[in-house]
Formats: sequence, structure tokens, C-alpha cells
Amino acid sequence: MSRPLVHLRSAGVEDALFLAEVWADALRRGDRQEQVNDLELVIKDSLDSAEQRILVAEVDGVPAGAVLLRVTTLTPLNLEPVVQAVSPHVLPEFRRRGVGRMLVEGAVAYAEELGVAHVATGAQSGSRDANRFMARLGLGPHAVLRVAPTHVVRGKVEAQRPPMERHRDRSRVQLLAARRSLRRQQAEQQD
Repeated sequence: MSRPLVHLRSAGVEDALFLAEVWADALRRGDRQEQVNDLELVIKDSLDSAEQRILVAEVDGVPAGAVLLRVTTLTPLNLEPVVQAVSPHVLPEFRRRGVGRMLVEGAVAYAEELGVAHVATGAQSGSRDANRFMARLGLGPHAVLRVAPTHVVRGKVEAQRPPMERHRDRSRVQLLAARRSLRRQQAEQQD
């Protein structure tokens, strides 16, 4: 049994619907048309940029996976250049056919083309297969990115502050609100 032919190409605006499908779990919430519109903008930006590229992997001419590549720095403090492979995804029906490896190979080729010494990517923390795959390709953990809604973090931060500090800040907020209200009343009286 021969292995299917996997081919990489740059994405075009006509790929936006496919990319919305393959990257569905990575896109902002909204209806499909909003996601497609967002991706059309991202694709146009990548077509105009020397520091960003979107690759689509095809198996026997059928789109099977994609990755967004961008040149950035290792961190905002460590200015070492890195090619970041953002959301390397393969559709489930095309997994274990070399598509993921080709996407990573595309990232490596892009880094080599630009003279960048490092490639970085991320995998969802709960995806054991994706993390094992990246480890087999030599990509080790560098940092853990943790994300939560702002209001959740605010609540947790507030809950961990000492009670006196929480009371003092609440009093200050009330005082500032009272001052704003007083200024507003004075401004209305002058008009």
C-alpha cells in the first residue's frame, strides 16, 4: 500500500471556509460567516507579509490540514527570532498519513529560508496525541500559557487579597464614585 501524496501550498482567500473548518476550535466565538470573514483578513495579511504565511496541506489534492507561520520573538523579553507554527491542525479523517509532519516540515523550511534558528508551536494541554507528536519531532515544552476570562481572574485575585485591603479598596472606589457624582452635579448647576 503506497502512502498518499501530501502537498503543501500557500493559502488563498478561497481557502477561508476550509480554514474555518480545520481551525474551528481555535477561532473566536461567533457564527461561521464572521469566522470566515476574520480568516479572509488573516489570509490577506499573510499574502502581503514577508513575516507570515499560511500553509494548507493537501492529500491527493484534497485540503487536509493547515498551519499559520509567523516570525516573532521567543518572548517579548527574549528577542531571539522564532518561527511560530500557530494551530497546526489536521482534519480527523486525514490523521496518521504524514500531514502533520509535513506542516511542521513546512515551518522548518520557512525558518531555514529566513535564517531563523528556532521553531515553536503549541498544542492543547489536554491533547495527549498532539503533545506526544510534537515531542517526537523534537519540540519540547518552553512555557505553559494559561488563559481565563478577565472577570474570573478578577474574582480570584480579589478573593485572595487580605480582608483589610479589600475593604480599603472598596472604600476608595466608593469615595471616587462620590467625587465624580459631585463634580457632575456641580457641572450641571453651572450650565
